[in-house]
Amino acid sequence: MSTANNMGTALVTGASSGIGATYAERLAERGYNLLLVARDEQRLQRLSQRLQELFGVTAEVLIADLSEARDIERVAQRLRRDQQISLLVNNAGVALSGSMAESDRHSIAALLQLNVLALTLLSSAAAVNFSIAGHGGIINLGSVVALLPERFNAVYAASKAYVLSLTQSLHAEIAHRGVRVQAVLPGMTRTEIWQRSGMTLDPSFDPMIMEAGDMVDAALRGFDEGELVTIPSLPDSADWQNLLQARMQLAPNLSHKQPAARYA
Repeated sequence: MSTANNMGTALVTGASSGIGATYAERLAERGYNLLLVARDEQRLQRLSQRLQELFGVTAEVLIADLSEARDIERVAQRLRRDQQISLLVNNAGVALSGSMAESDRHSIAALLQLNVLALTLLSSAAAVNFSIAGHGGIINLGSVVALLPERFNAVYAASKAYVLSLTQSLHAEIAHRGVRVQAVLPGMTRTEIWQRSGMTLDPSFDPMIMEAGDMVDAALRGFDEGELVTIPSLPDSADWQNLLQARMQLAPNLSHKQPAARYA
């Protein structure tokens, strides 16, 4: 690994295109060395060469299919053992088209393996490494559908709600150890995930679709500012704070010995 900078190495999953490739470029520009993880070796090699030439960083390629348990463990081992890794970007994910009733069980299982299990195990491995080091960052890519589950495919929306919940809980567990954690909740973003899931975008959606570069720039600004949850499209952060406050107001009444009187 290059020692030309003190930023350490950023491991980016799903780095071959779209949001992942954009994160890789922005982090290389900031001086991070890179560990690029995805299935498409040719794309990763091209990206690696370009980023090394542009920014003078090291960009290592790690071919892995994070829908496979063995590859998840291989990447997790690297996260646990490599003391140069200082940032994990959990970007790899997949969507589904159609309702849960219309989706076959194999597609559902593959989505959960990638969106939930891989993200969880890699976050866990990074949390161990970074907690021992006393520094580091974990960025988990979620989606605004975590807040609007009625508006999208049930399995995908549930997987992104999991990402949000996991990130919030993980922050409570390890922030005091010097580890920064962020959930990024993009709206519709122009990437290949739509074509891969079999969905087509109606032109009427254009005013809602953010370019990947704009989304990542906003997300990294949120990370710099210490945001636990970043919603790049949200104009007023007070709206998110109001939602958090309303949720916490429920806390005193979420567990009592007796059912509420309204159920008597």
